[in-house]
Amino acid sequence: MVKQIPNLFTLLNLVFGCMACVAALQPGIIMTADNNGQLYYDVPEQIWLASVFILAAAVVDYLDGFLARLLRANSAMGRELDSLSDLVSFGVAPSLILYQFLRLSWAQGEQGLHQSVMVLWPAFLLPVAAAWRLARFNLYQATNPSSHFKGLPAPAAGLFVASLPLVYWQTNQAWVTALLLNALFLYSVLLILSGLMLSQLPILAFKFNSLAWKENKLRYGILAMAILLLLFLQWLAIPLIIICYVLLSLFFKKLFA
Repeated sequence: MVKQIPNLFTLLNLVFGCMACVAALQPGIIMTADNNGQLYYDVPEQIWLASVFILAAAVVDYLDGFLARLLRANSAMGRELDSLSDLVSFGVAPSLILYQFLRLSWAQGEQGLHQSVMVLWPAFLLPVAAAWRLARFNLYQATNPSSHFKGLPAPAAGLFVASLPLVYWQTNQAWVTALLLNALFLYSVLLILSGLMLSQLPILAFKFNSLAWKENKLRYGILAMAILLLLFLQWLAIPLIIICYVLLSLFFKKLFA
């Protein structure tokens, strides 16, 4: 029974992912007016709950792997459950956030809400890439453990997208809000994240097999940088942390690949 504890955390990851999907789908676009009487479209702030649930899923996703190693409870069943849960929490749920942001972006234009739904379909590229990435991991990397991943992990891509609603409603910077309502930017995020997940680029695995400085100095460095960014930039730090994580992994790949 003790060895099923990691699987219970994995299933909790899935539950959080399902809750994120519900939160992302509930808000409908509303029309409102600014102080100058100018009409514009927005979505209720409840969508940020989807981000919170995805963040919670990321926490328990990390804990299930940690507990599996601690309890020596790694299993093929656990790997499959983990991938299925990650697909929902870090593939489907984030794609629904992007779907809503694309709706909001196109709604700002002259055609308003009358744009073809086809302009929103690219949001589903994210779970497609995540599914491919997770299946590839199960076939190859899970059976040949190493200190790095091939391609961006799905949780990292999902967390990047999950940060967008939190940044949108917490920032006071007009340029940040404008960027998040720019369809070209959103499509670029989709393509870059999907491309990174499908790639074979070496990305540092953030798993501590020991606390030794020598074999974890890059991990400790990224962790320290992440804490500093969170202290000074709050939610805006999350996408920056993901970007730095990828760039530092590529720059220092000789340390772990």
